[in-house]
Amino acid sequence: MNEFQELKNLTLLGAKTALTMDDASLFTGLSKSHLYKLVSARKIPCFKSKGGKLTYFDKDELTSWMLSTRVKTADELDALAINQVVLGEGVPQC
Repeated sequence: MNEFQELKNLTLLGAKTALTMDDASLFTGLSKSHLYKLVSARKIPCFKSKGGKLTYFDKDELTSWMLSTRVKTADELDALAINQVVLGEGVPQC
């Protein structure tokens, strides 16, 4: 894909709210093959056309899905551990 076409696609992608499989692949950085697997396993939010042949994605839902599994930093984990040991937070009471 030439640079002009790529720039055009990225610009159009920013204006869309409903994404095609190609758009979703570009937006998420995932291959279309992987997206198809996620759709068939019902692990990613999507919409199907009336006939069921086309798959669409809501851009906001894709963003939420991509950001849904936050990994805590080492500092956050250390703070949680300290709170549990020192303050007894999260420790079952007898």
